[in-house]
Amino acid sequence: MDDPRDALLAEVAALPNPSSRPAVTLTYAQTLDGCIATADRRSLAVSGPASQVMTHRLRAAHDGILVGVGTVLADDPRLTVRLVDGQDPRPIVLDSQARTPPGAQLLRGPQAPWILCAPDAPIDRRQRLESSGARLLPVDRGPDGHLDLPTAFGQLRAFGIHRLMIEGGAAVIESCLRTRLVDLIVLTLAPRWEDGLAALNGDGLRLRLEAPHWISLETDGIVWGKPAWVTG
Repeated sequence: MDDPRDALLAEVAALPNPSSRPAVTLTYAQTLDGCIATADRRSLAVSGPASQVMTHRLRAAHDGILVGVGTVLADDPRLTVRLVDGQDPRPIVLDSQARTPPGAQLLRGPQAPWILCAPDAPIDRRQRLESSGARLLPVDRGPDGHLDLPTAFGQLRAFGIHRLMIEGGAAVIESCLRTRLVDLIVLTLAPRWEDGLAALNGDGLRLRLEAPHWISLETDGIVWGKPAWVTG
């Protein structure tokens, strides 16, 4: 393969397709000291142009792209494919209280977003989002009070999301890893240090990448592999 990113796309395409949930690719960019956002929780533009193209190729290889509502509130992302030719994934927001603004950019995109919310989300917010074109998918809360992720991912699979890409933010990244709902991790490392918000607090979370692949894209380093959780 002439382009080293082709090997990554081939691995995404070869992921097993579970019947109970989508195949999940977790991808995010961080600095060398682990920061993914500024101290006020806005995203850091840490990856270079070649890495951004890789991210958009990954988006086009998935049926859906999921972020937490914190990312929507802080960054107002579009979650579309713009830097390459390809199909836009379905934007999906993990948003227990339906806080996604009706004027968010992803509500004006080519695919109507799906909002995963709790059954007790305020009805007025839910109605405003539905009037703005969003589809609300109620999900029960788990024992910790947060949305039950296995149930949420099961709903997505039932509605045709076979490959799901997760782009963050920090709480979503950590929750998906702790519930072991990730099949492939793609990490972009930018050669810089920042004073900001780290992706993970790491308490009690132990895993490694099996047979990791390492490539350089201009100034960035990319590592990807399948997660293996360490027990004991």
